[in-house]
Amino acid sequence: MGSLTGKTAIITGGTSGMGEGIALKLHSEGCGLIIGGRNTERGEAVVSEIMEKGGNALFVPGAVEDISVNKQMVESALSRFGRLDIAVLSAGRLGLGKITDISPEDWQKTMDVNLNAVFYLLKYAIPAMEKSGGNIVIIGSVAAFHAFPSHPAYCAAKGALVSLVRQVAADYGPSVRINLICPAQVDTPLLRDSASAFENPQTIIQSTRERLPMKRLGTAGDIAEAAFFLASDSSSWITGSCLTVDGGFLCT
Repeated sequence: MGSLTGKTAIITGGTSGMGEGIALKLHSEGCGLIIGGRNTERGEAVVSEIMEKGGNALFVPGAVEDISVNKQMVESALSRFGRLDIAVLSAGRLGLGKITDISPEDWQKTMDVNLNAVFYLLKYAIPAMEKSGGNIVIIGSVAAFHAFPSHPAYCAAKGALVSLVRQVAADYGPSVRINLICPAQVDTPLLRDSASAFENPQTIIQSTRERLPMKRLGTAGDIAEAAFFLASDSSSWITGSCLTVDGGFLCT
């Protein structure tokens, strides 16, 4: 029996990287899962893995920036499990390009995925959570506090999440808790894409690893453990907070 047995979670961006790691961690703690993502093949593979291990999961395909997909995820949780206890919002998009180079369309798409999609899911998830209490965990980034070359839309969206989390915590406590995780460089496909903004991506990744006080990149498991802590009763007096999980990046 895991500590989340009997609870249900929605995880957006749950088909790869940090989202997939969080899905597997919450499953190991007994949580039923609704997994969102745009890649059907990967989503069904994650669900199959969980089901083969005796878990209960459902994949809801679609773009997280589509408000109807967010509504469908909440409805699926209530239909399949009869409740919604946890929401982990892990979907992300980089939108690379300096402020004078990025197209208005790419800027808007990046904001839609990283910021507006959070609003869409919370709009439908919070009413379902208020009935029995709920926990929301949003995956942000140290880009909320640190500038990265050619990441203006990404940094702006992640910075906005810091204020949004505080405001939602003030409006919906004590029935719903909400917190933000801000990772630094985690070894995922998104990191490789981010490094492509530099002329020497592999050198950048290696130098970042060596510059971190912990001398390694983060893993999906590192973020999953933090998400589990915030989603569990172990963090019952924490809301509106930003947990930086960065291997000491912001210290350098």
